[in-house]
Amino acid sequence: MKRNAMAKPLACWVAFILTASVSFQLQAADATTQTTQTAQTVLTNPTAQPAKARKARAHRPISKAVGKVIPTKPSFGQIAGLNKTPDPLALRSNAALVIDQDTHEVLLSKNDHAVLPIASLTKLMTGFILSEAKLDMSEPITISQDDVDTEKGSSSRLRVGVTLPRGELLHLALMSSENRAAHALGRTFPGGLEHFVGLMNAKAQTLGMSSTHYIEPTGLSSRNQSSAHDLALLVNAAYDDATLRTLTTSPSYQVDVGHHTLQYNTTNRLVKNPAWDIGVQKTGYISEAGQCLVMQAKVAGRKLIMVFLDSTGKLSRIADAERVKRWVEANHPATPAARVNAQVS
Repeated sequence: MKRNAMAKPLACWVAFILTASVSFQLQAADATTQTTQTAQTVLTNPTAQPAKARKARAHRPISKAVGKVIPTKPSFGQIAGLNKTPDPLALRSNAALVIDQDTHEVLLSKNDHAVLPIASLTKLMTGFILSEAKLDMSEPITISQDDVDTEKGSSSRLRVGVTLPRGELLHLALMSSENRAAHALGRTFPGGLEHFVGLMNAKAQTLGMSSTHYIEPTGLSSRNQSSAHDLALLVNAAYDDATLRTLTTSPSYQVDVGHHTLQYNTTNRLVKNPAWDIGVQKTGYISEAGQCLVMQAKVAGRKLIMVFLDSTGKLSRIADAERVKRWVEANHPATPAARVNAQVS
């Protein structure tokens, strides 16, 4: 009798524990389902979030807010499969060209005729047109609402209403890739922006850049396109322009804006590297174009023109240039006779 009396409460206690455990599991499953449904709702309808959460999310970059849900936007070169092209130096750039400026010997080429967006490499042509026009570089130009980037939504420290001499805007556009500066230079050019872009395209044709087309002076549009082959022609011509040589290789510059001074620096860290002797250069980046770089530089007794387009990774274009430099120094130094001729010229 005592054994049966004790068994009944024990059975009840076991049943209670089992019931509670099942209930807890069901609640946990419901919570998981609810969390999943909430996450799906937020991704498809951001306004479904609480106001506080929406406000916090609004101040974060999209990529951080949704993690891996939105993939990185591929460049035009990646979409075309250019990243599958092998090369002896395993470059990260999907298109490249390295040539001797004096002898025109091609030392390295990779998809050099592929037509791709060129981002702020555009500004080298913008500077070319301005320099050749011989305009008054002291003439004041005011940044207007028309110069604000509506293509990519990029920011600028040159606020609407700021006035600077044309020469300083050109310096910032070529050295620090200042987009509002470049656009203002084209907008205020005699004849207007459309005429200015027309001159850019006409100059490209004159230089033999048959695969090149510009639609605006900053490079923010992916419809500004060229090839490594064409850009080598531009770099070669730009090297003959003293203004472009000076401004593109300037390491830093200050401009006075109102009651304060803005410090600008070059976008190409190789300019400040004493191991490099750079004559002219320009960098560029938008997602469609990848990381881009063009340079004229002296390496191993040679004057080289280097073009790197559609490179993957923030520092990859610099790494590719360094890789080419070491390769040329080890395998393609100038002959003694070539060095003498280069010194004479």
